[in-house]
Amino acid sequence: MDGKQVWAEMLEGNRRFVRGERRAYDFASRRAELLAGQKCRVTLLTCSDSRVVPEFIFDTNLGDLFDVETAGNVVDEVGLGTIEYGVEHLGTPLLLILGHTRCGAVTACCREGGRGHGNLDSILDRLAPAVERARRDIDQAILENLRQTKREILEKSEVVRRHVAEGRLEVVTALYRLETGEVVPVE
Repeated sequence: MDGKQVWAEMLEGNRRFVRGERRAYDFASRRAELLAGQKCRVTLLTCSDSRVVPEFIFDTNLGDLFDVETAGNVVDEVGLGTIEYGVEHLGTPLLLILGHTRCGAVTACCREGGRGHGNLDSILDRLAPAVERARRDIDQAILENLRQTKREILEKSEVVRRHVAEGRLEVVTALYRLETGEVVPVE
């Protein structure tokens, strides 16, 4: 199954989630099956916000998603290495970068933007260029951050670029709407 097909399945799972029609999964059998190794279909970079639970949002089973979660779905060297592991070693055909409405990290950067927040400053520093391009408009900054993160990954990861060039990887950015549960692609 290629990345486009996986993305179509993810969107169908999201439609089930929005309708409240989650599939029934046999987690005990799946746990036993996964003892032999991971069989992920998606490497997913998303925010660590507790309201954003990809396995629910996309109605997926254990082991379907290789999740990388950071505040503001920003990516640093550790996050990038984790993404590369999913792409290169697990062979996921889809890299999904998922932001969400009402993101606390982006909101903090838009409203405060200053320093003095301890290690949180490293997150604010990564968000600041997107926030400035969006002129501190929170909704626009969330979208710009998704675009910025995609550009960063493609610029900094030879592994991701190679997999895209070889047709083995689709890179998709999308927005999860907390208000409705809907996921929409972001260009």
